Amino acid sequence: MEEKMKLNVERCKGCYLCIENCKIGAISLSDYTNGKGVVTIQVDQSKCVQCGSCYAMCPDLVFEIL
Repeated sequence: MEEKMKLNVERCKGCYLCIENCKIGAISLSDYTNGKGVVTIQVDQSKCVQCGSCYAMCPDLVFEIL
């Protein structure tokens, strides 16, 4: 599967604005807790349409659109 979005989950602070603003539901919580103690997010690459909503909303630069 082609990767559409790259994540740096170590930057995530858990605001979850990305989940709230993903209109197609491609972003959800993962099972991973980062070094800050935050349960991070994951992207369903098969659903992602690279619209940039998550990138625009994220204050911590977690997302990189490929």
